[in-house]
Amino acid sequence: MDIEELIVKTQRHLSTLLREAFHHTEAENAVVVYDTRCLIATLLMEGYKRALPHARLIDFDAHSPEEVRSLLEALNPSDLVVLIQSTNFRLDAFRLRVELFKLRLKVIEHPHLSRMSDDEASYFIDSLEYDKDYYRPLGRSLQSKIDSAPMGVLDSGGELLIYDSPFEPAKVNIGDYTGLPNWGGQFPLGEVFTEAQDLRAVHGRVKIYCFGDVTYKINTPETPITLVIEEGQVIACENSTPAFDLILSNIRRDEGGVVWIRELGFGLNRAFSKTRTVADTGTYERMCGVHISLGAKHGTYGKPGFKRRDGLYHVDVFADTHTFSLGDEVIYRDGAFVI
Repeated sequence: MDIEELIVKTQRHLSTLLREAFHHTEAENAVVVYDTRCLIATLLMEGYKRALPHARLIDFDAHSPEEVRSLLEALNPSDLVVLIQSTNFRLDAFRLRVELFKLRLKVIEHPHLSRMSDDEASYFIDSLEYDKDYYRPLGRSLQSKIDSAPMGVLDSGGELLIYDSPFEPAKVNIGDYTGLPNWGGQFPLGEVFTEAQDLRAVHGRVKIYCFGDVTYKINTPETPITLVIEEGQVIACENSTPAFDLILSNIRRDEGGVVWIRELGFGLNRAFSKTRTVADTGTYERMCGVHISLGAKHGTYGKPGFKRRDGLYHVDVFADTHTFSLGDEVIYRDGAFVI
């Protein structure tokens, strides 16, 4: 697919997203802050330029941080801000998305785009497609089933990871912001996540086919790594690699000698799979499948004995999931949700 075709597809997907998820019209202001340091950033800039012909486009590299901040602070509540970032924009102590939400602005954030190669651009653009009739019913149904499930089982090809506990109230990222304090977030979207109410009730074994390494990129070993988990902690692993050993040693060094299992994430985005991958872990975690996090850090759910500031690591690892069951119901099988 050539560049113009990619831009046309980008515009089409963004137009649907802006209409269906953000309810944006020309009655509201729109500002797109961008850079063009990588191909995907450039494609997004051109796509938004066409999808938002009334928007003000601001080249981050051509303005001072003070200028950018001043322009954003002058917007009205419910105006739209799009952030297209090859890395992550820094505006001094101004925590960009958090501060924009405080101003009651709608925010679409695309960070760390340069972690992905030009060859991955088409997969990334595909991930922006917003199918409301897929994401919303599936996301809400999965949320409901998680919230009422007494336990769960992740089967990664004969290796069983048992969640012998009910789950924390599930959170959804499905492009439906009704009743939520903030409108928007990091894109692409498509995830429902939770964790065990009792972390120590998680036990068994799980094969992972890739993981986020110390560069925040996915790392795919030749042979899947098997984690051995007791009382919610990784106690051993088989077929490990030096890159994965480094992850485990860093966590143990800085988090009291243990590696906790925390987040249980269900990605919904069908643009990504085991074979359709992008390098950025924060983007790829939306892939249609199951991921879990290693390390004590998970700000969404408080737990006795876990202080928010003490958790330093949240490392996503991706299970080679054959099935996932909630109670007696299989909700995911062989690459797709079956609810």
